[in-house]
Amino acid sequence: MPERGNAPGAPHVGLFATCLVDSIRPNVGFAALALLEAAGCKVEVPLQQTCCGQPAFNSGADDAAKPLAKAVIETFEAFDYLVAPSGSCAGMIKAHYPELFADDPAWLPRARALAAKTHELLSFLVDVRGFSPRNVVCKASATYHDSCSGLRELGVKAQPRALLNAVAGLELRPLEGEETCCGFGGTFCVKYSDISNAIVGEKAQNVVATDADLLLGGDLGCLLNMAGKLRRDGASTRVFHTAEILAGMADHAIGEEA
Repeated sequence: MPERGNAPGAPHVGLFATCLVDSIRPNVGFAALALLEAAGCKVEVPLQQTCCGQPAFNSGADDAAKPLAKAVIETFEAFDYLVAPSGSCAGMIKAHYPELFADDPAWLPRARALAAKTHELLSFLVDVRGFSPRNVVCKASATYHDSCSGLRELGVKAQPRALLNAVAGLELRPLEGEETCCGFGGTFCVKYSDISNAIVGEKAQNVVATDADLLLGGDLGCLLNMAGKLRRDGASTRVFHTAEILAGMADHAIGEEA
């Protein structure tokens, strides 16, 4: 059994909750906190945390992204690790903060230092903490979507499946195009809504074709996008962040009325 979160020598983790989790799906944050503590970490959720700056950065507005990025660096650089339940936000901090401050000799070392200790939640649990859930039961079939940033920027692929394979009663089913974008892409779905809808439409069809009870993933933006399309199409598939399943906190699906 892993050491408890407040044990001497426990790594001090700053949980970067993300904007979407904070404003739309706080249950994901509570699940992430429970999992990190079960993995033997001392966890804090800094109240002063802000957006990571990704929407501005992706839109080419570096001047708007930099103040947000600096606030994140200042807030989290004292922790042993920054962990986020989102490959998108973790990818921004880990892969793009050094790029954002490439010409700033004062902030570049700090950006690199934070990037080096930033992790997506599911990969942190497996790769850093060697964690596996115990006594978690979910009697259902599920299929899994690999979000673009987590997969391509952070190498998150096997880790969520390893964690889910330890859940008693859960049957994982393959998803055609599991590594294909869902069409969300942050501001992409706003700028190119017709293209986005076509992409998520194909994704929803593939999800329904699995006949799985659940659709799981590790990035709330993607999950909200797919859940919305599935509901508009009248599908019965329920959608959850993987952390909610692993923590036994999946009471209401994403997009359902609480």
